Amino acid sequence: MKKDWVQDKVVVITGGAGGIGTALAWQFGMAGAKIGLIDIDSEKVETRAKELLAGGVKALAQKADLTNQSEAYEAINNIINHFGGIDILINNAGISHRGSFQEAEITTIRKVMEVNFFGALTCTKAALPTIRQRQGMIIVISSIAGIAPLLGRTAYCASKHALHGLFETLRGELQEHGVHVLIACPGFTKTQFQKKALNGQGQICPQPRTMVGSEASPAQVALAIFKAAKNKKRLIVLSFAGKLSYLLFRFVPFLYERLMTKRLAKEIQNLRRNI
Repeated sequence: MKKDWVQDKVVVITGGAGGIGTALAWQFGMAGAKIGLIDIDSEKVETRAKELLAGGVKALAQKADLTNQSEAYEAINNIINHFGGIDILINNAGISHRGSFQEAEITTIRKVMEVNFFGALTCTKAALPTIRQRQGMIIVISSIAGIAPLLGRTAYCASKHALHGLFETLRGELQEHGVHVLIACPGFTKTQFQKKALNGQGQICPQPRTMVGSEASPAQVALAIFKAAKNKKRLIVLSFAGKLSYLLFRFVPFLYERLMTKRLAKEIQNLRRNI
């Protein structure tokens, strides 16, 4: 029987207790990979690992706040010690922010950057020696916000654009070592992620998000990322709305900005009324 390309590989997923993280764990795990899950929610991440184990997937849960460097390093090192190394690191953990820049506290913006950007940076730093040794892969879960601006999401966009700058440059540094870097940009996905978005004061945002197009399921997103990783793609944009945004902003930015502003302006007004 022919083995899958990830058979017996060690795959680490940050934000592993969330919707996309869990779907990625099952996608890679059912293909034969050993799964290391990292999440700030200790109860949920332990539950996800137990579910994977019950399904025949070798899995290990680690609780860590990725804004704490020592916790992030400890989680990565525990997985390395348990499985013997890491082949694929999926930087998936993240938080979102909605609201105008003017009303956003700097502490809120800093928190988004700490989780989305520095969390991925820290985990990559910790895992890089073993990934280089195994000529593995780094997968970064970005967003439409990483390839085009979105009104009222300055902190989120900044964090995702920063990820592209870091990992596209790192890709060049790691090519000679046989390490591949994939950046994935999902569109709107049916998870609890947006229900935990922060407002400018760092509290849970009370208003629902404005959505463009339809929502994908976490399983659909995970499958697309799995296939892209297998084929060693450099960048994938997963939704029609995302692809259209990418093309419009790249070739006719003034039109994209006009359409995007018109679409999201009401959301910002509603958020201001709730401050």
